[in-house]
Amino acid sequence: MPSGFGSLVVVVVVAALAPIVVGLMPGRLRLPQVVLLLVAGILVGPSVAGWAEPDPVSLFSSVGLGFLFLLAGYELDPALLRERAGLLAATSWLVSLVAAVALLGGLYAAGWVHSPVVVAIALTTTALGTLLPILRDNDMLGGRFGRYVFAAGAVGELGPIVAMALFLGTRGSLVEAITLVVFLVIAYVIALLPGQVRTTRIGQIILGGEHSTSQTTLRLSIALLFVFLLAASDMGFDNVLGAFVAGMVLRRWSPGHIDLLEAKLDAVGYGFFIPIFFVYSGITLDVEAIIANPAPMLIFFGVMFVVRGLPALFWYRRELPRIERVQLVFITATALPLLVALTAVGVANGTMTTATQAGVIGAGVLSVLVFPLVAVGLQQRKSAATPHPDPGPSDRPTEPPQGGAGQHQTGL
Repeated sequence: MPSGFGSLVVVVVVAALAPIVVGLMPGRLRLPQVVLLLVAGILVGPSVAGWAEPDPVSLFSSVGLGFLFLLAGYELDPALLRERAGLLAATSWLVSLVAAVALLGGLYAAGWVHSPVVVAIALTTTALGTLLPILRDNDMLGGRFGRYVFAAGAVGELGPIVAMALFLGTRGSLVEAITLVVFLVIAYVIALLPGQVRTTRIGQIILGGEHSTSQTTLRLSIALLFVFLLAASDMGFDNVLGAFVAGMVLRRWSPGHIDLLEAKLDAVGYGFFIPIFFVYSGITLDVEAIIANPAPMLIFFGVMFVVRGLPALFWYRRELPRIERVQLVFITATALPLLVALTAVGVANGTMTTATQAGVIGAGVLSVLVFPLVAVGLQQRKSAATPHPDPGPSDRPTEPPQGGAGQHQTGL
């Protein structure tokens, strides 16, 4: 039986080796890191090798989950939703959510699934960060299509987070709903503080130590995350709400220095805590439930395609040609990193069983392995049927817009 520190060492080593292993894979067989981290967690955990136990790693995993949602809140750019692409993405996602709740509600009534609302929210996520390397390598991020992909992926990450936070924060009485409003008002007031402090002596000290060994802005950012996590928990809400709101507050705190602070948060979050969360998720995944009954995994896989992917065929009919709409179907239906995070929240709150979580995560792994291959295949077919003029400015591959959602999870 591994010691507490031994378990942490195993998990940290796995996290460190994951990008190297992925880099050594042939291009066509290269797995997203999140899949490798989950599989490695299963292999080193009690279900297989027994090299790592979950308890010694759980605190680091919780911080990793907090960082995941902190960065999601930090990258929220309201301007994105005011664009045509953002409005269509938001409408399509809302339709997906309603369809998922209705379909899973029916399956729940028939006794085929549990936790219909939490599962419905989780299945409407989109793994934009996981998809970006694949799409970029196949020149699928240029022109109008790339813009719509970014918008759909951004809403597919942010929408489920907000929905889960609201669902978990208002499940009880009117008092809880009022408490939620109070929590958000307090967060808004805190978001306004830097404007009052920046020109003071304290503000000068904070900005002056930003690039020194003091790392004042980074330390304050992490402190803010922990304070909001604790406040949300003490007020009866889930940590996901506290982390997400903390990220939104941080964005207000750093006008003009968003990219700088973002790079530091990425280094701490994706460099250490977030990979630990995904390995821990693999360690605690109920693999035996999937082996004993793979039907829920296949059902969720089908639901993801129907409710998250298919609406793109209708909502983008006036914006994109048919083959690009079909590509968008498979792109938006691909989900995993936030799906893992949201199901972990559901299990922690008792609104989802570990067996259901295993089925949902299994469906997410299948989506990452299957759907991008179909989208890339359609791209190759489209390229073969289209002349190749010299690319103009609007046809060159583009990067995620600054402040847009999804850009943090590129490596996962």
